[in-house]
Amino acid sequence: MSAPDVCDPWPVDLCCKLPEDLDEAVIEKWARVASQILFRLSGRRWGPSCPITVRPCKQACAEGTAGAGAFAGQSTGGWVPYKGPDGVWRNGAVCGCTSSCSCTELCEMRLDGPVYDIVEVLEDGEALAPEAYRVDAANLLVRTDGECWPTCQDMAAPCGAEGTLCVTYRTGLRLDESAIAAVSELTCHLLKGCNPGGGCGCRANPNLTRVQRQGVEIERPDPFQVYADGRTGLPLADLWLSAVNPYGQPSASRVYSPDFRRPRRTTWP
Repeated sequence: MSAPDVCDPWPVDLCCKLPEDLDEAVIEKWARVASQILFRLSGRRWGPSCPITVRPCKQACAEGTAGAGAFAGQSTGGWVPYKGPDGVWRNGAVCGCTSSCSCTELCEMRLDGPVYDIVEVLEDGEALAPEAYRVDAANLLVRTDGECWPTCQDMAAPCGAEGTLCVTYRTGLRLDESAIAAVSELTCHLLKGCNPGGGCGCRANPNLTRVQRQGVEIERPDPFQVYADGRTGLPLADLWLSAVNPYGQPSASRVYSPDFRRPRRTTWP
């Protein structure tokens, strides 16, 4: 699944002097642009991202074990023996998960995370109350109302139809004060260059790295090399990028397992 992008601007605390008659819509526009730039340069890990809707499958302890297929169509009952990492044989329930920390069955679904928040969960076309679920370990959606997630759904039917389960959520790590300072600085930089009278921001950078005049020599970094290094040329923004993405990774690292069924996501139409 491709990484989502940013739809809403990150919160900003602008400390630059702007024209008093500047439209709020213009500030919001360039705050969104700054947020999108920093989101991509930071490895697409900070949120919130745009909402995405997936069609997940319930996580079960016995998935991937021999004999699990015999009970794949059942919603209750059915046990599959398995040998744990401690060498002890146990019975794995196909319909849920009982861990070493829980005495009861946990009904949970694994999402591509980290989950920033849950926008909506539709089961059989009905929106579940937020109190009916919670998020554990950054990407596990756990049912808490005493019910259980369905073991299967009608993937041919659209979201909201009978027999379907659709989860809409946003991804990303929580923004701290350093992230807000970084996006605020970049927003000010863009606003100053994209409005009348501005002298920086999105205006073209001069193709000039060294100036010598009357015994004074000024050397500037090559702006194109700064951009190639995944930086902005602004002190606060680049300090934040160096702290959260020092190696310039384009996206978060992932570990793929053939035993993990990734949630289905409709990409067209």
